[in-house]
Amino acid sequence: MDNKTNHTRHFIQALPKNIFSGFVVSLIALPLGLGLALASEAPPISGVIAAIAGGVVVSILGGSNVTIAGPGNGLVIVLLGAITTLGAGDVYQGYLYTLAAIIISGLLLLLLGFLKMGRLADFFPASAIQGMLAAIGIGILAKQFHVMIGKNNTRGSIVDLLIQIPNGLLDLARNPDPEILFAAGIGIMSLLVMIFYAKIRNAYFQLVPAPMWILILTIVLSYVYTFANTPYPLGDQFLIALPDNIISSWRGPDFSAWNQKEFFLAVIAITLIASIESLLSIKAIDKLDPMSRRSNVNKDLKALGLATVVSGMLGGLNVVTVIARSSVNVNNGATNRSSNFFHALFLILFILLFQSQLKRIPLAALAAILVYTGYKLATPQTFKRIAQVGWEQLVIFMATLLTTLFTNLITGIGFGILVTFILHVFLNRNLGLFLNHLRKPNILLYQETDVGNYYVSVKHFCSFLNFYKLKNKLDVIPENEDVVLDFSMCQFVDHTVLEGLGHYMGTFQKKGGNVEIIGLDILETGSLHPFAIRKTLPLSSLKPIERYFTKRQEGLKAASEGFGWTYIPERSFKKDYLNFVFFHTREIRYTYNQLVSEDKECRVLDMEFSEGEFIAKEVVKTSAMHMELDAPLPSFT
Repeated sequence: MDNKTNHTRHFIQALPKNIFSGFVVSLIALPLGLGLALASEAPPISGVIAAIAGGVVVSILGGSNVTIAGPGNGLVIVLLGAITTLGAGDVYQGYLYTLAAIIISGLLLLLLGFLKMGRLADFFPASAIQGMLAAIGIGILAKQFHVMIGKNNTRGSIVDLLIQIPNGLLDLARNPDPEILFAAGIGIMSLLVMIFYAKIRNAYFQLVPAPMWILILTIVLSYVYTFANTPYPLGDQFLIALPDNIISSWRGPDFSAWNQKEFFLAVIAITLIASIESLLSIKAIDKLDPMSRRSNVNKDLKALGLATVVSGMLGGLNVVTVIARSSVNVNNGATNRSSNFFHALFLILFILLFQSQLKRIPLAALAAILVYTGYKLATPQTFKRIAQVGWEQLVIFMATLLTTLFTNLITGIGFGILVTFILHVFLNRNLGLFLNHLRKPNILLYQETDVGNYYVSVKHFCSFLNFYKLKNKLDVIPENEDVVLDFSMCQFVDHTVLEGLGHYMGTFQKKGGNVEIIGLDILETGSLHPFAIRKTLPLSSLKPIERYFTKRQEGLKAASEGFGWTYIPERSFKKDYLNFVFFHTREIRYTYNQLVSEDKECRVLDMEFSEGEFIAKEVVKTSAMHMELDAPLPSFT
């Protein structure tokens, strides 16, 4: 009874924070919901319906703590393909068929939750998933770029649309249509707002997310023309279309295409991408949770499935866990699922109170938001980061990306898995031995009686195909305990495993525990990246890191020698000593260029940390000094 009373009291005390964070999230959810629906060739209101259904259902029945549910970026290309294919030229009929596919995919998500398939994403290679997401980003960018510059009727495959971008820009100059030029001007200005928003480091300005600033500015611009008694340069075909009465305009899903091959493929693709996007987002947001709680992913899958069914019945899109809106939620002080509910409540109020204003939003403005969203999924830094891990990861990434662009998402991710498997066999030089060891039990877990630490030994091979065995052992260990993870008897450890273990190390550190990995130093690696493949096969020796010093690093090394300190240029992922309040909602990626005093009580270092996730993500590089003191410092605030 006392625990229930305490829980209720804490819930009520945290209510103002969660109402506020829900309001801020709704400011980004509204334009994204409208934009993602338009990018999918669905009615704009369908994206908002998905956000409302997700906010209400998942907040009540979900198993996560601070995530936000709504329409997802990853499903845009799948839904666009389903609507186009099933409709056979009739977009609205294709939308009704796709609603039926969405409902069935929701039932499948519900089934996956009951079957405890919350680890589905663990069976996909990390680089293949990155390649698939990059292809989705390029697809969104290719389609929406033309809308952003006023070319609403441009059609074709993703590759065709990419090729047509230069011609579209040239056509603006060759055939200057005033209406199209005005739309293009709004689109380009909106894109600039998205790009430079993060550069304005003002707390009050950033209370309103960039997408909502775009909506506010474009709506205000339309009213300027109205008050000046001047015709607005954009016609209805360049503005968002919303029904005057949502209830009377509602039409239910059409299941009559259920026996078609295209319908079946759409259901499978929607379910696969929805589950992967949700599971990856939940994992990412758990890392940002200031209370270091772990989500019940199977319970969340069931809630997302039910929310998707409800959304589809009401005419909405799929409901998934969305990473950008969830990170905004965390950064604005959310502590529990009620913020998800309040974000849905504010969306309902926006639709009811500001319907006439929403009809003034130009399509080009929403398209600019999506162009930026697509770019963030496939930035040049993504390609560079994958290449830094190892050449084989870049091969997997590019194979998945290109196959997805030229075929479809299911074929793309399937080919990415196949390429990963072939590369693993090639690197191990023995197919029979590789397959034989994959089937064997290779994990030993026991608790040391003398010190109480947990010891986990991994033998033979550890890859994305059998990583679940290691996760099963790690998941039963309390996160406030110390774990020794021994790979000294392992001949091969892949990138997906090492990246996953990085998440475990961060989670254990937040809860007061520790994961120490030993045995990797006796395995060869092809790059300096901590998540690079480890194997026993010899590789060509790496050049000394000193050969790549920058002028600043040379200066730091000279300074450290002058002080009698130690200079450590390499990246370090040990960050438990940086457990300050500031970093509770920010993720430290790594430290580097450390100058460490002889007594190790003072160090000067460079660090890289991130604020938010996805389109709300900004990477910050800074320098800091860390000192160990005998007495605590007084509070400065």
